Amino acid sequence: MKKLINNYSAIFLLLTGIFIGSLVGIFAPQAVIYLKPLGDIFLNLLFVSVVPLVFFAVANSIASLEQQSKFGKIVISMIGTFLLFIIVSAVFTIVAVYLFPTEALPSNGGEIPESGTSTSWNDRLVSFFTVGEFTELFSRKNMLALLIFAFLTGTAVRKAGKPAEIFAGFLASGFEVMKQLLLMVMKGAPIGLGAYFAYQVATMGPELFGFYAKPLGLYYVAGAIYLIVFFSLYAWTAKGSGGAKIFWKNNIYPSLTALSTCSSFATMPANLQAAARIGIPSSIANIVIPIGSTLHKQGSSMSSIIKIYVAFLIIGEDFFDPINLMLALGITIFVSIVAGGIPNGGYIGEMLMISVYNLPVEAIPAVMILGTLVDPLATVLNSTGDTVAAMFVTKISGEKFRPPQLE
Repeated sequence: MKKLINNYSAIFLLLTGIFIGSLVGIFAPQAVIYLKPLGDIFLNLLFVSVVPLVFFAVANSIASLEQQSKFGKIVISMIGTFLLFIIVSAVFTIVAVYLFPTEALPSNGGEIPESGTSTSWNDRLVSFFTVGEFTELFSRKNMLALLIFAFLTGTAVRKAGKPAEIFAGFLASGFEVMKQLLLMVMKGAPIGLGAYFAYQVATMGPELFGFYAKPLGLYYVAGAIYLIVFFSLYAWTAKGSGGAKIFWKNNIYPSLTALSTCSSFATMPANLQAAARIGIPSSIANIVIPIGSTLHKQGSSMSSIIKIYVAFLIIGEDFFDPINLMLALGITIFVSIVAGGIPNGGYIGEMLMISVYNLPVEAIPAVMILGTLVDPLATVLNSTGDTVAAMFVTKISGEKFRPPQLE
C-alpha cells in the first residue's frame, strides 16, 4: 500500500490542490485575484523549461540513433505497427467524442482571449515549419519549427561523426539537465494548477465540474472498450483464433503492474515475461517492448485527442473542422512517439498544441488536469499495448511464434 501511494503521490497531490482550489473558487471568489499569479508563475516556469528540453531531447535522440539502424525488417515492421496502432486509437477517440459530445462552457464576456488570427493558411504553414531569426526558435509559439531544427541538428551530428562527439555529449548532458529541471518545476503543479482551478471555478461557476467529468468519463469508457476490443483484434490477427485468449491469459499481471506503478518502464519486465509465455521470439520481444515503452503510447494518443477536443470546447471553436482534425492527428503522433521518451512528455504535446492552433494560455490548465487524471488507464494502454504490438510485428515481419515458455 505504501508503494502504491508513492507511485500515485503526484496524482493525489494534484487532486488535493484542485479540491482546495475548487473550495476557494466557490466560497471565497474574492481571493482568486491573489491566487491567480501563482498559476501564472507555474505556467511561465513550465514554458521556459519545456522549450529547451524539447530541443535537447529530440536532437539527442536523433544523434544517438546510428547504432539502431541495423535492425532491418523488424524495425520497419515495428515502426509501421506503432504508427498504425497510434492512428487507429486516435481515430477511434475522434469517433467517440463525435458520437458523445460535451457541451461547451458558457461564455463569460471575453474571459478567454481570441485565439484566431487573420493570417492566411499559406502564411501559417510557413510559420509552422520555419522562423526568420534563430532566437525565435526558442519561443513556445514556434514549437514545431524548434522540433524540425532539433531533428536537423541531431541528423547533422550523426553525419559529422567523430568530430561531433563533444557536441553529442553536450546534447546528452543538456537533455539530462533540462529533464531534471522540468521534474523540479512539476513539483509545483498542485499549487499552480490548484490556483488556476480556483480562478476557473470563480469565473465559470460550478458547472465546470460537469464539464470536466464528461470527457474524463468518456476517456475511461472509450479506453476500456479499446483495450478489450482492439487489443483482442490485434492479438487474433497476429496469432489466429487462439491469439486473443493467450494474450489476455498472460496480460493480467502486466496490467495490474501498470495500474499499481503508473509507469510503462516499470511494467517492461512483466511485459517481457508475458511475451515469452505467449511465444513471441525473443529477438522481437527484446526490441519491440523496450523501444515501445518509450515510442509507442496508444493511451497517450487517446488522451491527446481528448485534450485537444476539450481545448476547442473552451475557446468555442469547431474541433471537427477537417484541417483541425488533420493537425490533431499530427500532434497526436508526435506526442505518442517523439515525446514518449521525455518525462512529462504530454505537457510538451500540450505546448505544441497551443502553438499550432494558436490557442490561449487559459486552455493549458484544463488539458494538464485531464492528462493527469486519465494517467492510470493511459499507462495500461501504453504499456500492455507493447506486448500486443510485439505479437503483430512477429506476424507482419514473417517470423514464427515459438512454443510458449517461461524465460
